[in-house]
Parts: sequence; C-alpha cells; structure tokens
Amino acid sequence: MADGRQQKKGKGDKKGKVDKKGKGDEKRNGDRKAEGAGPERLSKQDYYDRLEPLQVELNRLARWVQHQGRRVLVVIEGRDTAGKGGVISAIADCLNPRQCQVVALPKPSDVERTQWYFQRYVAHLPAGGQITLFDRSWYNRAGVETVMGFCTPEETDAFLKQVPVFERLLVDDGLLLFKYWLTVDQDEQEKRFAERLDDPLKRWKLSPIDLKSRARYREYGEARDRMLEATHTRHAPWTLVDFNDQRRGRLTLIRHLLDQIPDVDVPEQPVVYPPLPSDPQQERFDGPLTPIPSVD
Repeated sequence: MADGRQQKKGKGDKKGKVDKKGKGDEKRNGDRKAEGAGPERLSKQDYYDRLEPLQVELNRLARWVQHQGRRVLVVIEGRDTAGKGGVISAIADCLNPRQCQVVALPKPSDVERTQWYFQRYVAHLPAGGQITLFDRSWYNRAGVETVMGFCTPEETDAFLKQVPVFERLLVDDGLLLFKYWLTVDQDEQEKRFAERLDDPLKRWKLSPIDLKSRARYREYGEARDRMLEATHTRHAPWTLVDFNDQRRGRLTLIRHLLDQIPDVDVPEQPVVYPPLPSDPQQERFDGPLTPIPSVD
C-alpha cells in the first residue's frame, strides 16, 4: 500500500460489522467456558522468550518510522484492569523514549472543559518520525463518561458522529492510526481488582470510579458495542484482542501491529566501536563530594 498499511474490505467509510457475540461480553464469556476455554496461560519464561523477538521487530519498525518521517498513533482502549498499561510498557520499554511517547491524560481541567472536545488530544499527536501510544483517548467520552454520567446523551451522540470525521482527517493527512480494544471477562476483572486491593504497589490503580464501575459491567459492554458500531470504519478500524491472559494478549496485539506495516526494512547503520586508547580508568573524586555508601 502507498501508506505502508494493510487496508481491509468495507463499503464506503464503514468497514463491515465488528464480530460481536451477544450483548456486552457475557455471552462470549459463557461460550468460551462451554468450549473448554482457550490456550493455557503463558508462563512468565515462555512469555519473555516470545516477547524478545517481537521487540526486535518493534525496533525495526521504529527505525523505519524515523527514516520515512512517518507518524504512528496507537490507541489502546478497554475495560478497567484489561491490561492497557502492560501492553504499552511492552512496546515502549524497548524503544527510544525520545521517539516513542506514552500519553495518559488526566481528567480534563476546568479550562479544557470549555474547549472543543478533541482539542487536548490534538496537542499530543505524533510529529514526523514519532510513535505515540495513547493509554485511553478521546474514546473516554463513549465509555466512562457515558456510563458514569459525566456527559449528556446529546454529547455522546455528537461525539459518535464526529469521531469518524475527525479520524478521517488524521488518516488523510498521512497519520497511521491503529485502534485496539482489550477484552476481559468480569470474573477475571474481579480477580485483578482484588489483586490491586491486596498489593500495595498496585493499589494506586484502584480509583473510586473503578469501584463504582464494578456494578456496571453490562452497561460498559453496551456502550462499547454502540461505540464500535459508530466508529469502526475502513480508514480507522478497530481490532479487538482477548486479554483474559494478559501475556498472550500482549503478544497477540504486538504481532498484529507489526503485521499492519509489513515493509519496514531499513538498513541499520554499522557502528564503529574502536578499542580505548589506554587502559580503562576508575572514577576519581577530587572535590568535596563522593558517592553515598552502597547498601549491603
């Protein structure tokens, strides 16, 4: 393809229907259990063994993005505890932080509430040669804001009409846009909420909104389905990824992302690494300061 991205079939701007089985995730959850679940959960060692070659490919992709001056935006959405932060870390941790940026905006300020809804997100779109990962995005309006009553029904309706137009402008301007929704069943979500409560290193992730949203799993599913129906287009399609096993989900998402831009070969410049002109030296401190004592 001219833009380096694989396109999928569809009519007009709509790209066919998203594969949805039942309202929310409840029917899909029951179907999977009845079928004997899916593959076994990946062990940590197996996960890292399979992640490393993908991260090497991610570096090749980043080199191509920089060489071609392309702009890549990856939107990561999903339910609370789905694993958005984990997959973003798996991508970003192996890339140059000056090139790959993570955007996780807080709730809008009083000033931002008076602006065009998309305005605060536009400021964080990637420049040439950059990759930007959105940990949640403008789709907050179709999800948490709609379900928890932070916006009016009229504002939700207007948003769902505007999004395809907004994203069309981005794509027509050359931006490579990828949108992922991470799925998780409620029983797995409850386990992860409990883990956050028990683990002092994860407790910061458990917000009052999270606690209130636990009783609205079905409502979130219905809001998601409506969002997908309105915003799943040929120019900006959604991809749903099963994150009931977060390790397998990360590998699946990264593999899919890499496959969307298949021709990324850019010759790596050889690095000349001559030997030191003398024996290695030790740090010396001739001033008043020295390093603090190391821990035992």
